[in-house]
Parts: sequence; structure tokens; C-alpha cells
Amino acid sequence: MMKKNIGQVLVDTEVLSKIDLDQHLDAAKKENLGIIRYLQEKNLVTEDQLAQAYASQNNLEYIKNITEEMADPILLAKVPLKFLKQQIVMPIRYKGATVLVTANPNDFQPLDELSLIFGKDAAIVVSGFKVILDAINHYYPLEGADQMMEDLEEENDVSGLSFGEIDERDIMSSANDAPIIKLVNYVLFQASKMSASDIHISPGEKEIRVRFRVDGIMHQFMMIPKRTQAAVSSRLKIMSGLNIAEKRKPQDGRIEIRVGEKRIDIRVSILPASFGENIVMRLLDKDKGFSELDSIGLSERDLKEVKKAITQPNGICLVSGPTGSGKTTTLYSILHRLNDPKVNVVTVEDPVEYQLQGITQVQVNPKVELTFANALRAILRQDPDIVMIGETRDQETAQIAIQAALTGHLVLSTIHTNSAPAIITRLIDMGIEPFLIASSIVAGIAQRLVRKLCDKCKVLYTPTSEALESLGIKPEAGKKYEYYKPVGCDECNQLGYRGRLPIFEVMTMTDDLIKLTMERGATLALRKQAEKDGMTTLIHDGIRKLELGLTSVEEVVSVATSHAESSEEEIG
Repeated sequence: MMKKNIGQVLVDTEVLSKIDLDQHLDAAKKENLGIIRYLQEKNLVTEDQLAQAYASQNNLEYIKNITEEMADPILLAKVPLKFLKQQIVMPIRYKGATVLVTANPNDFQPLDELSLIFGKDAAIVVSGFKVILDAINHYYPLEGADQMMEDLEEENDVSGLSFGEIDERDIMSSANDAPIIKLVNYVLFQASKMSASDIHISPGEKEIRVRFRVDGIMHQFMMIPKRTQAAVSSRLKIMSGLNIAEKRKPQDGRIEIRVGEKRIDIRVSILPASFGENIVMRLLDKDKGFSELDSIGLSERDLKEVKKAITQPNGICLVSGPTGSGKTTTLYSILHRLNDPKVNVVTVEDPVEYQLQGITQVQVNPKVELTFANALRAILRQDPDIVMIGETRDQETAQIAIQAALTGHLVLSTIHTNSAPAIITRLIDMGIEPFLIASSIVAGIAQRLVRKLCDKCKVLYTPTSEALESLGIKPEAGKKYEYYKPVGCDECNQLGYRGRLPIFEVMTMTDDLIKLTMERGATLALRKQAEKDGMTTLIHDGIRKLELGLTSVEEVVSVATSHAESSEEEIG
């Protein structure tokens, strides 16, 4: 029986109608393109639809995902990484046998070449192009740390290595690089794979400690020989465009790398310390993006109040919290919602973390005196409707922001305080007059990040009465809900947690709060009034997330209870 062409299969599976297919065939012919390439370029079929059509055409099985259990590192190691990525094919362990996965079974050459390695009897299955590429990038076994340490020991003088050119290549393709380059690439790759936010390279007296910060918690990753210190430091300085010869002063730089298809921006900070240069790198996944405002985790009441505040024609909305609490991400979610061709939105940031289409984004540069305050003055001459300031860190910036709000602009910014009510007292401490604060602030948002329980391994348990009481929950009230605790599995790297989620405290300026502000009220008095006006505190929002089974008692206790100074009522 003659095999159907792929266009007919797409019609049979109702991806396209017969009329549409005929029209696309004519259009593809005019553009001198094959029908598949035409459909892909015009986004008329998805990768999954095409893969399923190929599977149907060739009577092959289609698999939607390639899991860690399928990705056998022994099989993968038999084939060069470059070949797999160029041909988009992959050997896997499936149903107890060696199977070859392809996005296009009609492309026989790479399958024939793999058959020479794995045998002609190896079965073939079909999966999506991106599914296969992601699996190759995620599961291909890079050279292990032990082997790299052996290579380093074989080098007579690592300090004199030639580091080569820094380019845009994938850091995974490092098979022929010098040991130090492979070591640095290995650390960067593993940090990316573990979704680390920071890498710490800390020199000691006899060796160098490498640690990753994952979901806010520091984890030791590996120890590397002391003799490699100068070479590792030099390699990272070259990558970030810093002065290799300078070892006495702090330096800051930036690296852009690719790990598979993922683009990562790395901010590098080098600080001279007792046993050499301490290196800290902050990783930002440029392709990760940010959530819509409706889905960042605000309660119904808080979401309503935030939407009301950011739709004001003028005023200031401040987001507070410690470093790394997700303030900037929340502001980006707000900006994304406000972004409209009818309004002019301008930001000043340090640095610009995400690119937002349709928004003018300015990065501060102290070397040319482009500070937050100076940039803000210039921005106000650009006829903005909405202004976002990365951080209100001094009186000058705060004063200009308030003047902007009073002259008809909506201003968004971050500030470092422990709670939403403390935003008001912090501005007063900066030297801002209370009447200016009372007439310009429309909302204050405090937030923290708690680790999210891994859905694969979390288990039900009954917290102790002491743990519940530390959150102000009465024992009888605690029996109404189910609580979970972390366990640890392969999915979450045995941590029990995977990712983080914010807890919020949203304060809107009521008449009573305005009056207290004018009277220079203390933070505690402001907090009590805000709670009376309906503000949900950090601890109460944490309990809400706890009762939804999203996080653990310990996580909420660790980030919220120290800021619940006035929440004396027990929850019943």
C-alpha cells in the first residue's frame, strides 16, 4: 500500500482542511518552498501536530515527552553532542529497549548512522523538534567534575593557559577546550540546570568552595584545587570584560551565555578577600519572562486593590522587600498590564533585566553620571504617562518621584523596608515631608518569597501545635486544613522544594492612613490602622498559601513571622 503524503495526513487528522491545503500548496509553489517548510514558516502547524502527522504517516509511535528515565546517559555518550543537535535525533531507553527518537522519520540518513551504533533492529519513535532538542540539552552527559579535576592535575601550569576567544557559542559544546575553560563552563551549566540564582566562588586557604543559591538557599556544589584560583578568576574576567591584571580593587562585569536554547545574562562581582578574589555571579534567564499580574499569587482582595491603584492617572505605587524578594518581577508584571500604545511608558533600571516591547527602558550608568535621579529628570522631559524607577534609594530620587506623581504621572518603584506600612516611615526618614507622602502615595506592596513544595513528593502531615501557634493559628482551627511537608525526589534534586512563590501585603492609602501620615505616625500605628482598613498581612497571606498546599509551615514561619509585630489576634 502506497504511503500517504504528509499533506494528506494533515487533512486526515483534521489539522488542515482540503481547501486550506490546496491554497497552501499553491502559495508554497509561488514562494518556491516545500509545503512543510511553508506551513512551518507561516505558523500554520505546530511542531507537535507535524510530529504526530509524521508518526501517523509512517505507522510509528508518537511520544509527547522525553523523561529522565528515558534519557540513558550511557546511550547518549556513544554519540557526539554536535551530531545529535544538528540532526535532532536521540537514542533513549523506552519500554526496556534502545529506541531512536526523531522529529522527521522521513530523514533517513541520521537514523541510518545511529543504526550502525545501536543496531539495525533499534525501533524508531517520533517526537516534537523542541522536545528532542530540550532533552538533548538537558540530559546529555557533560564531562564530570572528577574527570576535569584529573585533567587539571595533568596540566603543568594552569595559570598560563590560552583561554581563547569568547563568542556566542553554546557553552555545552566544550569537548576540545582547555581544562579550566571546561571547568568554568561545567559550573555555569550545572548552575543553569539547577535553576540557581547565584554562583559563589569563595577562595579558602587550601581550596576553593563553589556554592549555588537555589530557591534562596545556599548549597555547596564542589571544591576545586587552590592552584586553579588565578586561572578560574582570569577566565571569568575575560568572559565579563574585566581587567585581568587588577587584583586589589572590586570589579563588576557582565557575561551573556547560551546553555542549549536558553540565553542567560550573568552579572559578575569580584571582591578582593583574605585568600584571593571572591566571585559572585547573579544569573538571569532572559527567556524566562514573567507572569501576568492575575497569576502572580495575589489574593482576590489584594489583586483588586493593586488594579485599582495602578489605574490611577497619577500617584506612586511602591513595592518593598529585601534584596531578591521578587520586587522587580512584580513591577514588570504591572508594567506588562499597563503597556498600551495609547500611553508612553519609560523605565530607569539598574540593570534592565527584561526587555519589554513598546516600552522605553533606560539603564543607569554612574560612570557618565546617569544616576536614577539624573535619568528621572531627563525622563520627565520625554512626555511620559507612566514612569518605573528601579529603586528609590535616596532623598533626591524620592523627591523627584513625588514631584512627578504630583504633576500627573503614575510612578512605580521599589524601596527597601520590612513591611508595607514601613514605606511611609522610610520616606519620612529620607527627609520627605509627610504632606507630600500623603498626597502622592496610592499603594504600598510588601512581599517575600517562600519556597514552593515539589508537587511530585510532598506528603500530608500534621504540624505540631507549637508550629501552628507560631503562626497564630489555634489548634482547633488548624484541623480544618490539610498541611504538607517536603520529602525530596529526583524531580526537585532531593530538596523537597521546587521554585518559589510570593506572599504579599497590600496597603492602600485610606483617609485614616493619610491622617496618621500627616501626624508622622509610627510604623506600628500605621500597621494597626492598615489592618483595620482591610490589609492582609504577610503572615496571613502566607497562611493562605499554606492552606492551599503550596508551601510548608517552616517556610512561612521563616519569612513572615518576624514582621507580624502587631498581628496579636489568633486565627480561628
